[in-house]
Amino acid sequence: MTKEKNVGLVQTEYFTFAQTPHELALESKEKLGPITVAYETYGSLNAEKSNAVLILHALSGDAHAAGLHKGEERLGWWDDFIGPGKAFDTDKYFVICSNVLGGCQGTTGPGSTNPKTNKPYALDFPLISIGDMVRVQKELIDYLGIDKLLAVCGGSMGGMQALAWLVNYPEKVRSAIPIACSLKHSPQQIAFNEVGRQAIMADSHWKEGNYYGSSLPSKGLALARMIGHITYMSDTSMAEKFGRQRKSDAQPFKFTPLEKATGKAGGDYLGEDGGLKPPSSSTVRGRGSPTGFTADFEVEGYLRYRGDSFVKRFDANSYLYITKAMDNFDATGGKLLSEIFKVISADVLAIAFKSDWLYPAYQSKEIVKACKLCGVHVTYCEIDSSYGHDAFLLEAKEETHLISHFLKKVASI
Repeated sequence: MTKEKNVGLVQTEYFTFAQTPHELALESKEKLGPITVAYETYGSLNAEKSNAVLILHALSGDAHAAGLHKGEERLGWWDDFIGPGKAFDTDKYFVICSNVLGGCQGTTGPGSTNPKTNKPYALDFPLISIGDMVRVQKELIDYLGIDKLLAVCGGSMGGMQALAWLVNYPEKVRSAIPIACSLKHSPQQIAFNEVGRQAIMADSHWKEGNYYGSSLPSKGLALARMIGHITYMSDTSMAEKFGRQRKSDAQPFKFTPLEKATGKAGGDYLGEDGGLKPPSSSTVRGRGSPTGFTADFEVEGYLRYRGDSFVKRFDANSYLYITKAMDNFDATGGKLLSEIFKVISADVLAIAFKSDWLYPAYQSKEIVKACKLCGVHVTYCEIDSSYGHDAFLLEAKEETHLISHFLKKVASI
């Protein structure tokens, strides 16, 4: 995508609701309030308020989906998809993205101040669900004066939120685009998340979640992110990127042509400023260690760098809460596939990727099967990509073709 097609400078906005005594009732039966939501919008809402699209982010995402913040160089995490002429064409659509409940990028989460104690919530923050995240998003949509969304769309955890919108608020959605996600987590998906959580909680600086204002559980969170990065890539993409190449300061990390074009890899931008900057020796933990356990291989250095970069922008407790919400999500609600989507009148576009082993294509096919059993109009596309789960962030050309045609059809109905 060319630079002139970027949405330009954008600003994060904030909406607060659920003030005492009108706290939000969560699925856990606990109440939470007040709640602040960080969100961004791109494009213009039409007079009929019928062109609104809600973008739903994945685990480590935030409200900054497109454009640039003043004084910063990091583009939004889905900038290749949002803007004039892109999949979510801002000349046609009013695009909204908000940070999820439990997050750490402006929306109320465990690092936020508990009004009852004037200290961070930490583990006093109530358990949240994907449904709770969607309930908060609905409050935002109501606040913006939008009665019905043209579409909800997201990949990975964002896809789960799209499914929750379909089930919980079918009258509010004209279409949904769940990408690389599942109706519910498999035991393997739960297992990977649990290993990440245990890594965080095993860090001596975690202190039962009460680390705010002191040393952060950086090693645990970095390790959790390293584990995550392995699951986001495929065997092929790791071989192409790293092979068994040994790392030295004189050698830059290898980036594929697609990553060079997008400036992204492993679910994140390459370098904190969005550039293709490999880590220096000082940013890779373990280099020069007297034990000899250094980052000798390129893949080792890369994973350590991604882990160390992640801790600069994400809260460990948010990681715990959000991954638990993902594991507890079950769009079926314990019902049969033939029952779960009977309330839906929306059109659905489900997208999967052949090399995605974290959210394999069979899980998207289960979504398609549920739609067909319930008479929901659904289209399924499986993209032949070698990028694994990260393909939903990287395969802009293929996804843009599918999404733009789908939205054009939905908007004309």
